[in-house]
Amino acid sequence: MPQKTLLLVSVGSQTASLLKDLQDPLATQMGTASVVSKTVLTTPAYAFNKDRSQYHCNAIMKRLTPMMEPGQQLVLGVTDVDLFVPDSPFVFGEADRESRTAVVSVFRLRQGADGEHLRRRIQVEAIHQAGHLLGLSYCEDPRCVMFFAQTPQDCDRKQLSLCNQCRNELNKLNR
Repeated sequence: MPQKTLLLVSVGSQTASLLKDLQDPLATQMGTASVVSKTVLTTPAYAFNKDRSQYHCNAIMKRLTPMMEPGQQLVLGVTDVDLFVPDSPFVFGEADRESRTAVVSVFRLRQGADGEHLRRRIQVEAIHQAGHLLGLSYCEDPRCVMFFAQTPQDCDRKQLSLCNQCRNELNKLNR
């Protein structure tokens, strides 16, 4: 199966260098080529929920979907705002397989981390969301990148890679 191309989009004040730091891990772990978008979306005021003081993932993903250009099959936005979905107090990210769109936030990943530590957390969660876009579900192995992280420390325990079971599943999906 041909390699899928993932468009990386900055949403808010994320720098292009952060997006570039995601390219190699995404290629190595998920087999995706990634392209950094030249278009930057502004801070997503349209997604802000004043009752929660957070930003709704789905509203952001709706803006990301039309950004895909011919030859790009997936899109991942990276933002610095606090994200939520209705049934959770917060999320590190969210993916929608149907629209082939995902978003990851550095907001809560910053807790107790900076520099290389923060960069690794962001890579873990970007790979995790890309895994969902490629058809993978959550994994029960707390070291697998597809494990559902509920705290930044969960992210720290996760490897940048898939466990054997998830890697086999990804290989089946790519046939």
